[in-house]
Amino acid sequence: MKSLYVLLFFSLATLIIKAQDTDRKIQFPDVEGFKTLKVDLHIHTVFSDGSVWPNIRIQEAVRDGLDAISLTEHLEYQPHKQDIPHPDRNRSYEIAVEQAKPHDLLIIHGAEITRKMPPGHSNALFIEDANKLMIEDSLEVFAEAHRQGAFVFWNHPDWIQQRADGVARMTDFHRLLVEKDYLHGIEVVNDLTYSEEALELAKKEGLTAIGTSDIHGLVDYQYRLAEGGHRPVTLVFAEERSIQSIKEALFEGRTVAWYNDLLIGEEQWLDKIIASSLSFDSEGFIGPSSVLQVKVTNNSDATYLLKNTSDYSLQKHSDIVTIAPHSDKLLLVRTLDHEGEQISLSFEVLNAISGKDMHPDLDINIDK
Repeated sequence: MKSLYVLLFFSLATLIIKAQDTDRKIQFPDVEGFKTLKVDLHIHTVFSDGSVWPNIRIQEAVRDGLDAISLTEHLEYQPHKQDIPHPDRNRSYEIAVEQAKPHDLLIIHGAEITRKMPPGHSNALFIEDANKLMIEDSLEVFAEAHRQGAFVFWNHPDWIQQRADGVARMTDFHRLLVEKDYLHGIEVVNDLTYSEEALELAKKEGLTAIGTSDIHGLVDYQYRLAEGGHRPVTLVFAEERSIQSIKEALFEGRTVAWYNDLLIGEEQWLDKIIASSLSFDSEGFIGPSSVLQVKVTNNSDATYLLKNTSDYSLQKHSDIVTIAPHSDKLLLVRTLDHEGEQISLSFEVLNAISGKDMHPDLDINIDK
């Protein structure tokens, strides 16, 4: 009997662990014409100033259900070099590729160019050889990344250690990088911060909006995954699940950053992910009344905050409605004997941001 109890205990423990792994996997639906890939493009290990070996980053990413990551070690900043000497700056990437083989995880070759402001810190992705980026001249290192076909984005432009006021702003050097096509993206989200100014710069300069964890310690601790948190990621809308397709999507700006419950990016891509995440279905009128029941279904990990801007009021809710992840909510719409076979509902999606005080609108036609 005792052995039976032990077996039941371990079976239950295994089921709990599997359930936790499933719950933490980041889930967003594909959008019209594209696959929605979840990526974290700014990660560190002990091969620069991180606290873990590359295999831990692989395990975390797999448990989070990510499609791709990039281990972007600092090229110049090597605080562990006395304990872990590695003259080959590609070593972290090589270990990650080997560790990822048993898993369905894409590893993008990247590195972090670490300089004082300007230009500050930048990540170069899809590189061929990180060692060739060990160049003292700041402009020439970006030129070498360009020769390798890299997608380069500006890291934490609001970082208070380089911007005491926490405000992201362009410098003449960054304008030169954009002019030469050496800079292609900017972090609007880094770790625990969101920069409204960085999003405005992305729009103004034609830069791709990026959201990253910039994780140095453990993802579980930093983002309190046990309490329902999640790491920031970039949702990349790619034609297929491949490194080349991710690269094409980044260069074309097909991204949305997901941070806490915020979705941040260009309006056209916000519109697509919102339309794929939320569905509205008529459940019929309540008895002989003109109050229409509308079921809203959210099949994503984002909590949607909708503000009713329709001509119709809601009987059960205020004009602010929260739609929890992977849930249904029944709205009771006072149609006021509106004629016709359909009614039109309109919402402002408050947790989606395309610019300063700018939120996408969601217009839905509902059959009565």
